[in-house]
Amino acid sequence: MYIKGIGMTKFEASDKPSYVLAYEAAIEALKDADIPFSKIDAVVTASLEWFFSVEKQRHFPAMMSSMFRTHKPIISVPAGCAGGGHALWVANQLGYDNVLVLGVEKLMTCKSESITDEFTMALESKWEQLEGLTAPGSAALLAGHYFNRFPIANTDDLALIAYKNHLNGALNPKARFFGKKVSLDDIKNSKIACSPLRVMDCSISVDGAAACVITKDKTEVKIAGSGLCTDRIAPFESKDLTTWEATSVSSAEAYKQAGISPSDIDFAELHDAFTIVELISYEDLGFVPKGSGVKMIRDGTVLLDGKLPINPSGGLKAKGHPPSATGLSQIYSLTQQIRREAGDLQVKNSKIGLAHNIGGVGGTVTCHILKKV
Repeated sequence: MYIKGIGMTKFEASDKPSYVLAYEAAIEALKDADIPFSKIDAVVTASLEWFFSVEKQRHFPAMMSSMFRTHKPIISVPAGCAGGGHALWVANQLGYDNVLVLGVEKLMTCKSESITDEFTMALESKWEQLEGLTAPGSAALLAGHYFNRFPIANTDDLALIAYKNHLNGALNPKARFFGKKVSLDDIKNSKIACSPLRVMDCSISVDGAAACVITKDKTEVKIAGSGLCTDRIAPFESKDLTTWEATSVSSAEAYKQAGISPSDIDFAELHDAFTIVELISYEDLGFVPKGSGVKMIRDGTVLLDGKLPINPSGGLKAKGHPPSATGLSQIYSLTQQIRREAGDLQVKNSKIGLAHNIGGVGGTVTCHILKKV
């Protein structure tokens, strides 16, 4: 399949309801594809449909049916924070000529403690939830274990990752931190969220939607590889606490389908829900051997003008993280780069890009490789 059109709202605190955000992203994608909705054979959506939402609506596909005045199949595939990538993976398997893929989330009208509680439900219920472990807490345990095993790494490396993503996000008109300068000192001196992670090591919740139209018709951007892996829900079940195996498995499948190796990737959008997750993903995706990911940030490899730019959009850290829309916002960024439409964020070599989307603490991971035709 090929990417025919892309659409995305600005990621921010919005006064618009989720279905309006979804509609705006979808219409932008359809216009970009130069195709009417009547030519769409099916829609695949992702939305967590939060039980505490002020919208009081948990039947999103039917909402979309009302919006588009259609009886076409609309499939919902929630997968935690990997909803967008999961939706694209499903759409790519359906065999239709044209499919609209859509992810949306509305968070900012909800209380912070409610959001934290909801995200915690992506953890293991019998042990982790009952003990009060949160997503930042789980990431902090991962960071501590990584630092113990690989003493070369430290919190200064994580700060550099956050700083790099904020430099990029400040140039992205659709990012939450667009136009906002964040210094390295701001990051290093931010409050402790869960030691050793600081607030600026954590991604930011926003409202937003992203969409794409995929097609059998040949376009400039091909979905060359599409991998999905579902893994254990609790990190303590892993053989190695410094790696998320679902990333390795899903990326290996995507590389195989695309007929390439990690060294062939020109740039990537990684799921930096926390800076430590971006760091271990350098290694899990096969870019460098285990324990040497810090070298990529220290030598500038992952910078916008580096050999392998990572998160040129600003990533979840600076672009923002509306869970079910995140994976498709990565596809939006990759497609812009390959088309050479990324403006100030354009990387020099942008023929092959990778999108990496995670749900939970490595429980669901998708990897998509887009390639210039």
